[in-house]
Amino acid sequence: MSQPGGRIALVQGASRGIGLALVEALRARDPSGQVFASCRGQASAKLLGLADADAGIHPVTLDVESPEGPDQAAETIARTVEGLDLVINCAGILHDNAAMQPEKRLREARPENLARSFAVNASGALLVAQAMEPLLRRGRAPLFASLSARVGSIEDNRLGGWYGYRASKAALNMFMRTLAIEWSRGSRPIRVVCLHPGTVATDLSAPFAGTDGNRPIFSPAAAADQLLDVLAGLDPADSGNFYAWDGSRIPW
Repeated sequence: MSQPGGRIALVQGASRGIGLALVEALRARDPSGQVFASCRGQASAKLLGLADADAGIHPVTLDVESPEGPDQAAETIARTVEGLDLVINCAGILHDNAAMQPEKRLREARPENLARSFAVNASGALLVAQAMEPLLRRGRAPLFASLSARVGSIEDNRLGGWYGYRASKAALNMFMRTLAIEWSRGSRPIRVVCLHPGTVATDLSAPFAGTDGNRPIFSPAAAADQLLDVLAGLDPADSGNFYAWDGSRIPW
């Protein structure tokens, strides 16, 4: 099996929103590359349509809440390519239904919702990294990026609330910082960063997008381009850091 000439990327959580926009942006920037677009269950009609029209897009099933999900996805990818140059983890959950909403106060915290926030937002990303490590080790200048959120910064927390989302994103940040230290060792280091995309017009942020009139709201396409610009400007020494959509550093 030979490695194609262009960049080989995996976008985890690619069925809609920022993930789907990243798939499109990666293909536009590197038509000779390939993008594996993973999602929890059945891919969206938009993603399937893109894949039908573009042989460089490969939908893959990856459910981070399934113990076997990341490893099964890695096995699927390994049947097509030798390695991955880039993994962008976009999977995240803030709300799901009437039973799972961001907590405004302590009494709204529910154990099942807290557990799911951590499973999707934090440990899911780490397990994806674990499963994809062998492929990244065979990649070219490999990079693992995970979408976090500014509300996951402990130092920047001045408003409170959103216990599960804040804490799970803070846990994600710690996982990625620790992973960056481990993966910096050896002859084939893998860079690791966290990214804050800003407020983006997606299903995740739609109920809350108008709560802060001082912050811009980006389209998924604009957010994807901004995030890829940040990644393109990183040096090896930037591994282990947390960056906003404009390239500025966010305190942990």
